[in-house]
Amino acid sequence: MTDSGGLNRLVKTVRPDEIYNLAAQSHVQISFDQPEYTSDADGLGTTRLLEAIRTMGLPVRFYQASTSEMFGMSAPPQSEATPFRPRSPYAIAKLYAHWMTVNYREAHGLFACSGILFNHESPRRGENFVTRKVTRGVAQILAGKLDKLRMGNLDAKRDWGHARDYVRAMWLILQQERPDDYVIATGVSRSVSDFVAAAFSLVGLDWNKYVEVDEAYMRPADVAELRGDSSKATKTLGWQPEITFDEMVHEMLEYDLKLEGVDPSKHLRPPRARVMR
Repeated sequence: MTDSGGLNRLVKTVRPDEIYNLAAQSHVQISFDQPEYTSDADGLGTTRLLEAIRTMGLPVRFYQASTSEMFGMSAPPQSEATPFRPRSPYAIAKLYAHWMTVNYREAHGLFACSGILFNHESPRRGENFVTRKVTRGVAQILAGKLDKLRMGNLDAKRDWGHARDYVRAMWLILQQERPDDYVIATGVSRSVSDFVAAAFSLVGLDWNKYVEVDEAYMRPADVAELRGDSSKATKTLGWQPEITFDEMVHEMLEYDLKLEGVDPSKHLRPPRARVMR
């Protein structure tokens, strides 16, 4: 994403029908330590890719992975009409990329869309992200490799969904007749401590005995609560999440238990039954 020549050659060689730009330095905490690189890869990188599409004149449908972090301190629920108030170099770089996507759509007529996705998780989440840190930590505790799980801000609230549901939304966004931007979210926010409690309870452990708050994991500036309003996506795309929060945490735990050599059948409880409506 930092090499415009490489991007140009790639687009020219592949001549894709659709491009999903998920490339980024996407860790919020790391962006405070590496603001210049984050800005280059996440912000200018998107511009380089859009410019490659424009100059080659290809009829490409372009998806930009925008982020709920762009909303920052704006009060929830956050929708497409909510003002952006970013609180990290990552969010600022993504906001630049978001507006460049809008500009290339309006100024150059590109089929360029943004999905403003709230937190989406799966077993493939990187281990330095809070959700995977928790499920991997639980597995390591059961494997006898870890005594304490050290965490940052337990009060921060996020709107967590499953990556499978959210990738389906990405695809739907590029199948529409007209390009547009959409918020993708579950509409429910939970604190980090809620996630921790859910993960530990699935293996029958009291999280208060294992979790310690460590100032080293506190961000210089944090976002209190993100909770999305995806009513536009529901109405226009026909999209809504299908995988529950408990099912998502269960799947992540099962994966990490196996990774640590722990038999899930001996420790992992089934997720709570869905409420039928």
